[in-house]
Amino acid sequence: MIPITPHLLHPRDPRQSVCGIPADKVRRWETEDPPRPHTCEDCLTQYEEAARPDDANHPIGDATLIDTLRRIVAERQHAKVDGVLIDLWSASVTVTIWDRLRDDRRQRLLQLPSHALILQCVRIYAHVTVPRGER
Repeated sequence: MIPITPHLLHPRDPRQSVCGIPADKVRRWETEDPPRPHTCEDCLTQYEEAARPDDANHPIGDATLIDTLRRIVAERQHAKVDGVLIDLWSASVTVTIWDRLRDDRRQRLLQLPSHALILQCVRIYAHVTVPRGER
């Protein structure tokens, strides 16, 4: 299960959290700066897909994570992997970047938890697709 963080206060509306829950219903606010990137515990309870059991579990270093992501792309259906919902676009980008990496880079990525590996591949994709003048 991923670590759960408390809510972030909405920058333009002090009566509401970023995720939309009213401020008076929030149990705990995030105080770490910068805030951690995971969702809050109240949001998880409102999103029924997040409450379902994992479709796959992969320990750190398990290369079959890429096979699971390929299956998500092939079936064109999101899945819950290691406590995190993986959408089709994220799986597709990760597989695309993975296929173009050298083996030594792949081994470095495999040392990350599954959600961190996917986020790193999305960062690489964003870096190589943004035109040079906009970087």
